[in-house]
Amino acid sequence: MFGMFRITNPLSGGLLWKIPWKLSTPQKLRQRRRLRAVDNVVATVDAALAKQGETLKALERWKEEMPTEAEMLPKDKYTMFDRKAKRYRKGIHRLPKWTRVSQRLNPPGY
Repeated sequence: MFGMFRITNPLSGGLLWKIPWKLSTPQKLRQRRRLRAVDNVVATVDAALAKQGETLKALERWKEEMPTEAEMLPKDKYTMFDRKAKRYRKGIHRLPKWTRVSQRLNPPGY
């Protein structure tokens, strides 16, 4: 307990992994770039398939259901619906693996 290997204040309790309550400006910029990158991939695949005269059911469904980055509200870009949260929203950075998951749709009205 005492001596060289004594416990320090930060290690003795509380949250070890602290998540800020809002996204920083660079995090928001990277999030917008990720959304645009997905939009570019969808557009490229759609153009390539159209050039061959083919369509893909999943791609057509994505295009009709999912909004592009420019069409999304900032509320939807940076937060997501959570029924357990106080105002039914929480920051997207609190979602596990939020840099890899496409979270674009939320229930209407939230």
